[in-house]
Amino acid sequence: MISISCPFTEDKIRALKVGDEVELTGIVFTGRDAAHKYLHEGGALPPGVNFRDGIIYHCGPVVLTLESGERKVVAAGPTTSIREEPYQAHLIKEFGLRGIIGKGGMGERTLAACKQFGCVYFHAIGGAAQVLAERIIKVRNAFFEKEFGSPEAIWELQVERFPVVVTMDSHGNSLHQQVLAASLAELQKRI
Repeated sequence: MISISCPFTEDKIRALKVGDEVELTGIVFTGRDAAHKYLHEGGALPPGVNFRDGIIYHCGPVVLTLESGERKVVAAGPTTSIREEPYQAHLIKEFGLRGIIGKGGMGERTLAACKQFGCVYFHAIGGAAQVLAERIIKVRNAFFEKEFGSPEAIWELQVERFPVVVTMDSHGNSLHQQVLAASLAELQKRI
């Protein structure tokens, strides 16, 4: 298991390879369809928010407000990433992202942007929303919650030892492509 803490610099990210198991510690921002579309169309990040050398998590967390007023994430499973394919390469380039967390992988444009700009795709385990939420130790802030709604808001989360696997690296390798090619080869043998 490789442990990485923020800032998630280009050197740290380029050292990762497909198949590496990683634990992330630091700040992660969530972002789903509404946030990606908004930023892709020229929308600005809120004052004080910076994605440079950061990670965006394709997730709509379930967040409770406790009696103390503190907010707590109780479920934080990944959502399917391919929906963000029309936007992701642009966000990597424009905002200096170093990592994307999601499930299911992404396409050629995102893979090319990862290689060019030094970014990786981290796969988080689907169906483990409660377990992953235990690795979120603090909700630091929420942005666009009123405008986009809670699941689509940009949540600023502090994570500790958040478990992921590199499935697309900054060297042009994609575990998703490898699995597809192997599956197609096996299918051809059976036809």
